[in-house]
Amino acid sequence: MSGPFKTDNPVDGETYALITQFYARQMQLLDERAAEEWADGFTEDGVFAQNVKPEPWTGRAVIAERMRAGMDRLAGRDVQRRHWFGMVAAERQDTDTVLTRYYAMVFETPRGGRATTYLSTVGEDVLVLQDGQWRVKHRLITHDGT
Repeated sequence: MSGPFKTDNPVDGETYALITQFYARQMQLLDERAAEEWADGFTEDGVFAQNVKPEPWTGRAVIAERMRAGMDRLAGRDVQRRHWFGMVAAERQDTDTVLTRYYAMVFETPRGGRATTYLSTVGEDVLVLQDGQWRVKHRLITHDGT
């Protein structure tokens, strides 16, 4: 899905609102260091890939475990991270599948310090509707400058 995103079949307004609410909740869980709850936003066989990592994380349990380890390392640094998603484009593939592409920024604020931009990325997701809830089937995060 990499490259400019064409929305030949954009989602309707209600679906778009539900998807952006999903992203807001998922990123707030990440910022609250709720790794397991954040990972619940992936399908059981979901994939989390980054262009800077040799192997993607596959499966909700693995995604939760690896994110928990990263959050535990971050806790030792006494910083707060905030994730911001914007410019979300969404295209319907079928009734229960949507492709999205968005920009994601990660801000980092040390205790008593000033916020800085930690990371700038492009995200591309395959979202599926399961039991009335959107979940990530596949996420690719591409770090800017790589």
